[in-house]
Amino acid sequence: MGYYEFSIAVPAESKEALMNMAHEAGSLGMVENDKNLVIYFPDYPGIERLTRDFSSFKTILRDAGLPHDFSFGYVYISERDWNESWKKKFQPIDVGQNLSIIPPWEEPKSGRINLIIDPGMAFGTGHHDTTRTCLEHIERISRAGSKDRFLDVGTGTGILAIAASKLGFREVVGVDLDPLAIDAAQRNAVLNGLNNVTILQGTISVTEGVYELIAANLLSDILIVIAPEISARLKEGGTALLSGMIIGQEDEVIAEMEREGLKFRERHYDGVRWVTLVVTH
Repeated sequence: MGYYEFSIAVPAESKEALMNMAHEAGSLGMVENDKNLVIYFPDYPGIERLTRDFSSFKTILRDAGLPHDFSFGYVYISERDWNESWKKKFQPIDVGQNLSIIPPWEEPKSGRINLIIDPGMAFGTGHHDTTRTCLEHIERISRAGSKDRFLDVGTGTGILAIAASKLGFREVVGVDLDPLAIDAAQRNAVLNGLNNVTILQGTISVTEGVYELIAANLLSDILIVIAPEISARLKEGGTALLSGMIIGQEDEVIAEMEREGLKFRERHYDGVRWVTLVVTH
């Protein structure tokens, strides 16, 4: 299997919308820099479909009143060259008060809690707004309450689960449907020297017991479907972080969570496009 690396020059006002489109189209990961947006896709959708999707999205942006004059190019990357391509694009970043996300080929940062993440072929390097917001909330919550059990639904590279472990949670579980994500998350747990992180393949239904903190960085449609299970897995007095929604989708998610007995507490806007919710049991 091979991969496509798209390099996209996009106006800042339209970047978040384009990132969401790419995520829904099956992006394996994306990296932002000053000049452009770099997005990775597996080759199995076919380059014709991918280029058609990007070209058609210009019309969607125009109809939404957003700048739509972005340009893009792409290169094919063989599986053998995947990691070398990531090494050129994936730079360390600081998140919150104490967290730093670093690839394994960089030196750890002194005085910081280092999250060593090798993305492999999974989504989640911490460069996306929703991931950074979830990390900031996990760090904040870890300072204030019980740190017994943590659940990460849709774990990707395992970045949120690894952060929870390093921030003091006793038992950490990550779950994902994608076998590539399972492989990446398990390898990253080993890279970080963690022995209290369990990675499971499947939906939230494969998990057991209740958790003090649940993170679910997923699309709004999925959050609505799994609302009953989030409620069932959240310990009385516990907190759930719900992210991955586009602004305007959160009210429906809030309504569904409240139907399942959860209480809406906070909403945080991530950039100009995304929103993260905090709910409690």
